[in-house]
Amino acid sequence: MEIKLHQGRPEDISGRLGREIAVYDLLDSLGIEYTRADHEHVDTMAACEEIDAALGMEICKNLFLCNRQKTSFYLLLVQGNKPFHTREVSSQIGSARLSFGTPEDMERLLGLLPGSVSIMGLMNDREGKVRLLVDADVLKCGDFGCHPCVNTSTLRLKTADVFEKFLPAVGHDYTVVNL
Repeated sequence: MEIKLHQGRPEDISGRLGREIAVYDLLDSLGIEYTRADHEHVDTMAACEEIDAALGMEICKNLFLCNRQKTSFYLLLVQGNKPFHTREVSSQIGSARLSFGTPEDMERLLGLLPGSVSIMGLMNDREGKVRLLVDADVLKCGDFGCHPCVNTSTLRLKTADVFEKFLPAVGHDYTVVNL
């Protein structure tokens, strides 16, 4: 897979989806700098290994979850190589029987499709229906990697910018969990 690194948004936005451009518009308006890697379609953590190497960091695993009744929705960020067990998270947030949310709920709440799940999708959750859960180890990293709401590009940003600038701008807080 050929991976090219670029600073900031693409000069030519033809052929790019509106949800991707909206991410760049928001990041630029907040003064958040980012490195962008353009690449082939990826939708698994294994497929992201080459991208990790090109960006010099490990991309977060982003999991869209819900409770059994589908009344509470969560976006869990965890380091890519870390195993995830629903029981560990369920007990920490007081929600029994977590499972993966449906693609339809993901698109309705975050404007995202499977394979492109990203913290950037919270900009589309204007009603605050998705609760952000962050593994404590993610917060210890200096850089943060995520998709700009599409899985044909990946961004490297400063973790502090994501949690201190981006999240307040999109009206979201986060809950720290330990996995």
